[in-house]
Amino acid sequence: MLRRLYDWTLARAGGPQAEKWLIGISFADSSFFPIPPDVMQIPMSIARPEKSFRYAAVSTVASVAGALLGYAIGALLFQAIGVPLLHLYGYEEKFATFAASIKEHGFLWMLAFAFLPIPYKVATIAAGSVGLGIPVLLAASVLGRGGRFFLVALVLRRYGAAAQVIIDKYFHQLAIVAIVLFVGGFVVVKYAF
Repeated sequence: MLRRLYDWTLARAGGPQAEKWLIGISFADSSFFPIPPDVMQIPMSIARPEKSFRYAAVSTVASVAGALLGYAIGALLFQAIGVPLLHLYGYEEKFATFAASIKEHGFLWMLAFAFLPIPYKVATIAAGSVGLGIPVLLAASVLGRGGRFFLVALVLRRYGAAAQVIIDKYFHQLAIVAIVLFVGGFVVVKYAF
């Protein structure tokens, strides 16, 4: 099933609507959606390595805009939307401790969540709920998300064809690693905070 999804995504990644999908997923990932933009950015960059930096820039801008929506959910709609989202992901129990830590060490937490494969939406909602400064949110988002997406772009621009050969050869092993990282991000958030 994962292989079919990868092949389907790779086929769409070279299509005319690929950037729209990338924008939508990048925006939504920072505020409410559980799927990271890498799902589109990586196959798009493999399909068109010469555009990998453009895709990184698109992902960064959309993701930072999505971070502002996550912040707004935390600041304006925390009870109506934030609490149900936290409940959906199972984060409500330790959210107060995490939110206090965000208020105290906001830039570092936002930067870590923006760069690492852990759910960024939790940090953006927390930042809004505690009133973290928007300039801090924006700086950490640009550096963290941009750093992550441009690092992926750099690797895929340089090794695009080789990366596709490696992915095709070791697809199942890489899929397991990706799933472990994705689930591990949720586990880290749930138990570390």
